Amino acid sequence: MREKPDAPSCARNREPILAVLRDHFADRRNVLEIGSGTGQHAIFFAAALRHLNWQTSEQRENLAGIQAWLDEVDLPNTPAPLELHVSGAWPIQRFDAVFSANTLHIMSWAEVGCVFARLPEIMTDDARLAVYGPFNYGGRFTSESNAAFDAWLKQSCSHQGIRDFEAVDALAAKAGLKLIEDRAMPSNNRCLVWKRGTSRQAASA
Repeated sequence: MREKPDAPSCARNREPILAVLRDHFADRRNVLEIGSGTGQHAIFFAAALRHLNWQTSEQRENLAGIQAWLDEVDLPNTPAPLELHVSGAWPIQRFDAVFSANTLHIMSWAEVGCVFARLPEIMTDDARLAVYGPFNYGGRFTSESNAAFDAWLKQSCSHQGIRDFEAVDALAAKAGLKLIEDRAMPSNNRCLVWKRGTSRQAASA
């Protein structure tokens, strides 16, 4: 049996995130998770939200770990993970929901821009995007712990860092997405939810 990777933070944040997904993904059907990490979020959300087809994705080196979790739970709504590097090839399928957790502060800012630039290609006209993680507001950290986390990220890899909400929301608006909720989460995190308009609305955004 393959050894499964473990991210303890998944167990701590999954219930608050699930509450957001219950509100905003209740009428969704196909979800693309960008940066599925270990796959633990995927199996938890897919088990709780059986109406969703939960498509995981990650860089190649993490796919085996995700598959190990998927194999253990053997849910009918969790297909094999897709290989996805945000600056490379994207799926050709369209999704009416996209989810990502704790990824924007790991990617370079150029990669964050690439995510939002490519989203319209894979989202249906009424799709929703939910993103979980820490954010700055008005160029300021929301807590001392976030400031310390940002310093640790930059020390680990200079291109990493907590992103400014306003800058991310500007990328979303350029992609035709409108913010519909910014929910406070435990441990000084946020869950941001955007909705895509029709093709005409997106073009005029």
